[in-house]
Order: sequence, then structure tokens, then C-alpha cells
Amino acid sequence: MKALLAFGILFLGASQAFSQQVYSVDYESQADVKVFVVDYESQADLLVYKVKYSSQAGDNDGKWFFVDYESQAKKSVYFVKYESQADLKIYFVDYESQAGWKNSSKKQLMY
Repeated sequence: MKALLAFGILFLGASQAFSQQVYSVDYESQADVKVFVVDYESQADLLVYKVKYSSQAGDNDGKWFFVDYESQAKKSVYFVKYESQADLKIYFVDYESQAGWKNSSKKQLMY
């Protein structure tokens, strides 16, 4: 029974550690990743769906939960003004099923 409880705690901890909890910083120098929001889905590296609850955040699959404090985030992002400044181009989608990577070579940016 103790082993099962320990496994459960480790599993829950690991799932939280890899979820896409994101914090938007005020300055470029504070960011792990510089992000630009494109106008069209076809221009994006990643299609992002903003989830309502932390528990719904994905495992680097485009389902992002924006946290209130930087210490809660897996990644900090800065939204740049120009596409040429960005490490990652994203497009916000309306449905969870649309979320995901279009350019898998950029996937390491969000790990």
C-alpha cells in the first residue's frame, strides 16, 4: 500500500512538472522563449489553446495555462512586436483539439 501511495505521489508530481504552465514576463531579458503571435494558422510553429485550469495544461502539446506568478511556471515567455525577433511563432486556436506542433524542430524550446 505504501508503495502504491509513493508511486501516486511521484506520478502526480511528474505530471505537474512537465505541464505547459506559462508566465508572460514584462521584459525580453526575463524570458525563456520569445514568442510572436502570427495572423494565420499556416504561419505558426505551434498552435496554442489556452486552457482554463492548470490540470488541463498539456505535456508540450500546445495546451497552455497562464499562471499568475513566475515561480509557478514551467516556461516564461515574452511576446515580441516583430516576427523576426521571435524564437517561436504561435497562433491561438479556438478548440483544444486544434492545439499542437506544426514545426517539430522547435519543440525543444518548450521543454
